[in-house]
Amino acid sequence: QVQLVESGGGLVQPGDSLRLSCVVSGRSASASTMGWFRQAPGKDHEFLASISGSGLSESYSNSAKGRFTISRENPKNTVYLQMNSLKPSDTAIYYCAAADSQVVAIESSEYHYWGQGTQVTVSS
Repeated sequence: QVQLVESGGGLVQPGDSLRLSCVVSGRSASASTMGWFRQAPGKDHEFLASISGSGLSESYSNSAKGRFTISRENPKNTVYLQMNSLKPSDTAIYYCAAADSQVVAIESSEYHYWGQGTQVTVSS
């Protein structure tokens, strides 16, 4: 059974940085394209970033590009989302997801496994 567990969320001030982690169990992380999404109160899931199984390809949403970086350590079965220059509008629950593919994916429907999410709150 594939399980994803996110960590690293918390309460930070505007301008701060956070690094989210997602540990994959039940399969090799290198077998999956991984993605990060978020959901703010009252809004739909929003794609942020995707990284291919090899780690050689990445894709970012406009809201994430330039501030967020996705990376992976396949030997540790872990994927990261480094978030810099955080804004109050980044407040949301952040989810990692795994797809049964090797190419980057930007649609939530392309992902088959999801973590429970980690809360990120940006407030002064």
